[in-house]
Amino acid sequence: MDWTALFLSLELAAWTVAILLPVSVLAGRFLAVRSFRGKGLAEALVMLPLVLPPTVFGFYMLLAFGRNAPLGAFWQDMFGHQLVFSFEGLVLASVLFNLPFAIQPAQRGFEAIPVALREAASCCGMSPWRALWRVELPLAWPGVMTAMVLTFAHTLGEFGIVLMVGGSIPGETRTIAIAIYDRVQAFDDHSAGIMAASLVAISLATITLTYALSARVGRRLS
Repeated sequence: MDWTALFLSLELAAWTVAILLPVSVLAGRFLAVRSFRGKGLAEALVMLPLVLPPTVFGFYMLLAFGRNAPLGAFWQDMFGHQLVFSFEGLVLASVLFNLPFAIQPAQRGFEAIPVALREAASCCGMSPWRALWRVELPLAWPGVMTAMVLTFAHTLGEFGIVLMVGGSIPGETRTIAIAIYDRVQAFDDHSAGIMAASLVAISLATITLTYALSARVGRRLS
């Protein structure tokens, strides 16, 4: 087991979930309740990383994060090191790549809330933010939780985008998926099998816990 790579993957997944949690709530609700010109295009852009090959998405991220790109140059000037082949670059790429996993389930959760409940909250004098926190979010929470679990599990298994943007720097960008690939290339099937089984166990435990919590929330609200 490459413990350093495993902990790095867990840290990457945790940062991705932490950043995308508020994004999924706000963007998911906005897309669920608002109608505007170009909404279909906005939803298509959100879903684009889901259908693009990770190497294609990683290629464009590599160009955007490079030293000659505005974002890459800004990061270099601000922090003194390049964004590509760094953990920060992996986090940013992972956040962008996981947008469909984070936003779409949350959007479906908010879409399932009856319009009458929002109107009732408004008639009771609730501000939009209080109605979101006290009324809508508890009802949409199973969708939001599903979004976060999908994001976490998907981040653990990311390979193409990680390899393109971060490479395989031990302790910095070498995640568990890259470590498994390296072990397979070295014909070390035993180590690769242990790490692969660990990923399966972590993902299965996470999904099982999510279903249990979602069912508990559903019983509490019913």
